[in-house]
Amino acid sequence: MDVIELTPRLHFLRFPIGHAYLWQDPGGLTLVDSGVPGSGPAIAGAIRGLGHRLGDLRRLVLTHCHGDHVGAAAEVASWGPVEVCAHRADAPFIHGEAEVPPPVLAGWERELLDQVTRRMPAERPAPVRVDRPVEDGDVLGFGGGARVVAAPGHTPGSVGIFLPEHGVLFAGDSVASSSAGDVILGVFNVDPAQAAASFERLAALDVEIACFGHGEPVTENAAARLRAAAERAAG
Repeated sequence: MDVIELTPRLHFLRFPIGHAYLWQDPGGLTLVDSGVPGSGPAIAGAIRGLGHRLGDLRRLVLTHCHGDHVGAAAEVASWGPVEVCAHRADAPFIHGEAEVPPPVLAGWERELLDQVTRRMPAERPAPVRVDRPVEDGDVLGFGGGARVVAAPGHTPGSVGIFLPEHGVLFAGDSVASSSAGDVILGVFNVDPAQAAASFERLAALDVEIACFGHGEPVTENAAARLRAAAERAAG
């Protein structure tokens, strides 16, 4: 895992699959997503390497229920009084009370899904509590008021987290960037049409930095690139 500073407050935790992001406020840290199962030690190392204690972590925000985003959530939640936040619609999957719904795959996605599945750890994510089941428009206590933007389609409860004060968007897997650096609609969606509509909604935000679960973040011309990509996806 690589730890990359995007801004003095924001660090990109680059994993082979399922990136995470660490946000720093004066009152503590927020982790967005937690990587695949077994990612806890690397995340802990990143926190300590940046000069913090594990006890400085105040919340864990899960953009959706897939194993490459909730994999280490149970371990992270055990580090202290960490508030776990996720959309109400994905909470049953994160709790382990229901099976994660399968995606509706285009033909070209099948081989890609096989490749990704082979790279995933064999262990399933441990169930974890959701302390705060969020809804569209909720405001979380970090980043000057982080707004929850419902973005269903990748999963029923996928969300974007937007920090208007800083122009930062955590898009989860609703949006991605390709190996060539192109901004694209995320893959493996349970409802492709709904996912495309959510992409348009996220692209309408006034974004300066766009952070994705897969692919490199966009740190320049993010709003224009998101909108152009959403138009291509809609067309």
